[in-house]
This record gives sequence, C-alpha cells and structure tokens, in this order.
Amino acid sequence: MSEFIPTITLTEFRKLIQNVDELKQIKSCEITYDGEYLFTFVNPQTDYIKIQAEYLCQMGNAIGGKELRELASV
Repeated sequence: MSEFIPTITLTEFRKLIQNVDELKQIKSCEITYDGEYLFTFVNPQTDYIKIQAEYLCQMGNAIGGKELRELASV
C-alpha cells in the first residue's frame, strides 16, 4: 500500500469510471485486487508528468509482461 497516493480496490475503480470524462477527473491512485497490489493508475495533469510516466513504463516493460498484440490474439 502506498503512503503517497490513495489506494482503492479494482471494484471501486471500475465503479468510478462509467465514462471517459469521469476517468479524466480521477487523481492517480493505487489499485488493489484481493488485498494485493495490481497496478497504479496515473492520470498525468501536465505533459512533463506524462513524459516521466512513459519513461517509467518503458523501464517496467523492459523487465517483463506481455505485448498488447499477444493478448489481443488470445
């Protein structure tokens, strides 16, 4: 659990995002599922934050995970 940003469950997060406009209004938060960390939702409010998030995502993607095209073919 993060001490810097709010933590909510995946169920709560899904309830908050009924449409794109609502999604744009949500502050960044940590998402959990069954009490375990799942992911961090980052809603960058500036171009600088967006670019920094992209850099961090590149590092995370270099470590592991599946490509989106792999998942789309399943």
